[in-house]
Amino acid sequence: MTNLEKYDDAFRTALGVTENLPALKYGSVAAWDSAGHMILIAEIEDAFKISLSVADIMNFDSYERGRDILKNYGVNL
Repeated sequence: MTNLEKYDDAFRTALGVTENLPALKYGSVAAWDSAGHMILIAEIEDAFKISLSVADIMNFDSYERGRDILKNYGVNL
């Protein structure tokens, strides 16, 4: 499984979404609320064996921004 597939799978698993992932933003689907956000972060941390900083968790507000944040952890999507 590629890193992009792992990333997409984290969104699908945590938020139950299946389409138009790049357009996702915090609050754009009902499942991406504060609880869903933490589930998503846990899925991503587990998938990539990383621990995101509190600042990065708070700034992780969209699919695209998440990709940028993961680059800082050496995760190439």
